[in-house]
Amino acid sequence: MAVSSRDRVRAAAVKLFANKGFHGTGIRDLAQEAELSSASLYHYMGTKEDLLAEIMHTALTRLLDAAREATAGSPDPVHRLRTLVALHVLAHAVGPAETRVVDNEVDVLSPAAREPVVALRDGYERLWAAAIDEGVAAGVFHTEHPAVTRLALLEMCSGVARWYSPRGPLALDQLAEHYAELASRALGCTSAPGVSNLARCREIIAKEWGLSV
Repeated sequence: MAVSSRDRVRAAAVKLFANKGFHGTGIRDLAQEAELSSASLYHYMGTKEDLLAEIMHTALTRLLDAAREATAGSPDPVHRLRTLVALHVLAHAVGPAETRVVDNEVDVLSPAAREPVVALRDGYERLWAAAIDEGVAAGVFHTEHPAVTRLALLEMCSGVARWYSPRGPLALDQLAEHYAELASRALGCTSAPGVSNLARCREIIAKEWGLSV
């Protein structure tokens, strides 16, 4: 299937923003990577900031929708938290460039462009916060600083985008479950090891990301 010019521009931006940063990427770089002239590039992207904001908005909307779908109907906070961890690890492993852009470049956006992006990010983090807070209230999680613990877990899981390789010692499923177990232990969970909704996470990523996991 032929790739549209708009898709080439987006793919070029994701690659360059991830590797060189937003400010380190020029219009000429984008045009060359997308195999377009600099003059025609604006027809497919608007401004460079518009392009960055669209990448972030699309990626975060997809992640938020995936997280809601993967945890829907689960009243158990341990199961929900482990599922969120597994999904986050899988998403960052299969789409490292896009996730690095989302994680690293939000501060370069102007206030007007940043606001809706941050709102999506906050909505996603609220799913983590709710699972942790409910686990603490139920006595299955133990932490004096749930917000700090949540941020630490997110940072730990996001780091997968920087180093994961399919040639590593663990298969991706094993890595996701290992991280879920690490998160449970970080929260002082003393119950028997839980099981994340890993199969569902893989289905969602295959459908929404268009990637095989």
